[in-house]
Amino acid sequence: MSADLARLIAETDAILFDFDGPVCSIFAGYPAPKIAAELVELLQRRGVSLPPQLASETDPLEVLRWTGSAAEQTLTRAVEDALRAAELRAIESAAPTSYSREVIVAARQAGLPVAVVSNNSAEAVTAYLVAHRLAGYVAPIVGRAYADPARMKPNPEPVLQAVRDLRVQAAKTVLIGDSLSDIEAGRAAGVRTIGYANRPAKATVFQEAGADVVIDSMGPLAAALITDTGD
Repeated sequence: MSADLARLIAETDAILFDFDGPVCSIFAGYPAPKIAAELVELLQRRGVSLPPQLASETDPLEVLRWTGSAAEQTLTRAVEDALRAAELRAIESAAPTSYSREVIVAARQAGLPVAVVSNNSAEAVTAYLVAHRLAGYVAPIVGRAYADPARMKPNPEPVLQAVRDLRVQAAKTVLIGDSLSDIEAGRAAGVRTIGYANRPAKATVFQEAGADVVIDSMGPLAAALITDTGD
């Protein structure tokens, strides 16, 4: 465990988790590229003229972003509804991230509130937490605003909403995320950030983006929280 991580946890009053990555791999059994292709097909069936790069998009959230910025609201709602249904199906085969349960439980045992701030739907996050007996440890859950992808991270509003709901100071709150949008949203919201580099290339990206701490496993975070509980 690094001294920077231990110091950060000691100065933290609340923990915010991104969902897909730090908590689980939501699309482990129902791959994101398949869902993205299904959303693209939905748009094509509706007669939407798509840019070439969207046809090969592998991230369903990016398909939703494009639709929200380039198509009418009825289409955005249609893509949103299809994506929400796919996320709920994906939860059935989501793979827990190693040590994520230990981190959540240790945080609560240390007296720290735990929230989720996700670009996935709140319904999918809730379904996962219930299925894995974690729902009692996590509140609030701030998920994707319905059919309004501009409000997804890196927009800081979801992070700020969680901070408001928890009634904590942003400066004493830490957001754990595995994407650049998490780090950017956290910094814009004034919270501290831990970059979870679940792929080696992410470590440098997170450092350059200004993450307070970068980890490549949730294990050291669990250890830091258990140490904090012991103190």
